[in-house]
Amino acid sequence: MNSTVTEELRGAPSLPTAAGPAPVPASPQVGVAGATKRILDFTLALALAIAITPLVLIIAIAVVVESAGPVFFCQKRMGRGGQIFTVIKFRSMYRDAEARLHEVSANNEITDGPTFKWRDDPRITRVGRLLRRTSLDELPQIYNVLLGNMSLVGPRPPLESEVLKYEPWQLERLAVKPGMTGLWQVSGRSELGFLEMVLLDIDYVRKWSVRRDVVLLVRTPWAVIKGRGAY
Repeated sequence: MNSTVTEELRGAPSLPTAAGPAPVPASPQVGVAGATKRILDFTLALALAIAITPLVLIIAIAVVVESAGPVFFCQKRMGRGGQIFTVIKFRSMYRDAEARLHEVSANNEITDGPTFKWRDDPRITRVGRLLRRTSLDELPQIYNVLLGNMSLVGPRPPLESEVLKYEPWQLERLAVKPGMTGLWQVSGRSELGFLEMVLLDIDYVRKWSVRRDVVLLVRTPWAVIKGRGAY
């Protein structure tokens, strides 16, 4: 992506889409309710970051023992209002996975949108498959929550290249901070199509409340245990 487009994505009140520039709807997460959400995010994320330190060390060792490469996978994603930030995950693929995307792109199981998913993707390591089934690959995003560019609850953060293919109405999912869990994550994850994901995210944005965030947080452990759509 050239620098002109990237700057437009970073700072403009509207974002480029498949149909041309379009505005991102205003966020409902403002005022006292928005501040309450941030306090909840920071408090819970800090407690979790401390509690999971031993687990993080164990997973880090497992990742590097199985395959050469960094422990963490860092990737530019798009957050609230088009803000670009670096998302942090445990590496669940071989080091050359992004360079090999063209080799597997024809096997995309998502047929109604710009995202890529393939259950049998050979670029995923054995440890990576376990991490994905249990959602443990996403644990480092707790640090994204502490930094303030993600929330515990919200839509998943898309790639810049994916947003460029959005229809204007789909930008509404960028009206709030992306989250580690959310309505899509507890409703089937990758078993759902792209449009189903977007509609769930928009439903979350329009009906958002701190109470609903708490409900989704409570539902998340059971969704993780079931592992539905996690691959």
